[in-house]
Amino acid sequence: MKKQKNIYRMAIFVAILVVFLGIVWVQVQNQSPKRYQVQFFDCFDTVTTITGYAKNQEEFSEKMDLLKEKLLYYHQLYDIYHTYDGIKNLKSINDAAGKEPVKVESEIIELLKLGKELYEKTGGKVHIAYGSVLSLWHDFREQGINNPRQAKLPGQDELKRRAEHTSMENLILDMEASTVYLADSEMSLDVGSIGKGYAVSRIGAYARDLGMEHVLISVGGNVCAVGAKADGTPWLVGVENPDKESEEPYVNSLELSDASIVTSGDYQRYYEVDGVRYCHIIDPDTQMPPNYVSSVSVLASDSGMADALSTALFNMDVEEGLSLVESLADVEAMWIGKDGEIRYSSGFKVHEEK
Repeated sequence: MKKQKNIYRMAIFVAILVVFLGIVWVQVQNQSPKRYQVQFFDCFDTVTTITGYAKNQEEFSEKMDLLKEKLLYYHQLYDIYHTYDGIKNLKSINDAAGKEPVKVESEIIELLKLGKELYEKTGGKVHIAYGSVLSLWHDFREQGINNPRQAKLPGQDELKRRAEHTSMENLILDMEASTVYLADSEMSLDVGSIGKGYAVSRIGAYARDLGMEHVLISVGGNVCAVGAKADGTPWLVGVENPDKESEEPYVNSLELSDASIVTSGDYQRYYEVDGVRYCHIIDPDTQMPPNYVSSVSVLASDSGMADALSTALFNMDVEEGLSLVESLADVEAMWIGKDGEIRYSSGFKVHEEK
């Protein structure tokens, strides 16, 4: 009889424990952040995808609205083709070239200051004052895309003439007055090599300010991981295959936590002339698209730095680029050659998916 009572008591205890654990599990599930994702297309002329965690869809949507608003602000600031009410942006500076200094927001000053520093660090391979040459290539590329049969290259004489109006000495920043002055009336700015990456790094910092500690931001080829996933595991990011005819869309998968990866390549923005592909990246030393590799991917803690370096390395032969990467702390790179051969910096493979 005593044994039966003990069994009865144990059964009641187990039943109560199961109920209690069930309640706790439900509470934990309700309190645990859930994973959400948003995608939009109206910033930097590319697809933006943001993945993160929140208690519910409403909370996530509120924070995404703030992030999108901030990213759109940077898009407008760094736009060289359009002006916007109440904003002095890069187009405003270009329009005033040779005329007068333009008072701008600190986000422009800081970006241009970084551009000057990277010009020196990369031996001129990152050149934000190269707009006069880049705009000519842009016009010919657009014409070639819209009318492939009439596609042609810019004339060498005109390219060289425009290259004479790209001196970084004529980009004058007044930090105290927060003004930018282009001393050459024929020069113009184009921050395509660093602007998007810099904006992504600022958006990552803003996400932290909003209390988001686990976010993956992708703006075109610029990917920034804020923290890891909510469960502590790293984010997985694929490196796109530049061979669009391949059945394998990715050539590598990387683990990212508090890091960025940016890829520059010749396989997305380009046009063809007489069967030859000419991409959107232009080597400041030759005024022509480089032909060293199909793509370069750069890993760094800062998205702006990764963006700039991916452009610089794309404009260098692999050995020169490898030497630059190995001289920099916390920077790694992967090159995919025209023949599909892959080269890595010394620490890149540490970040591959385990």
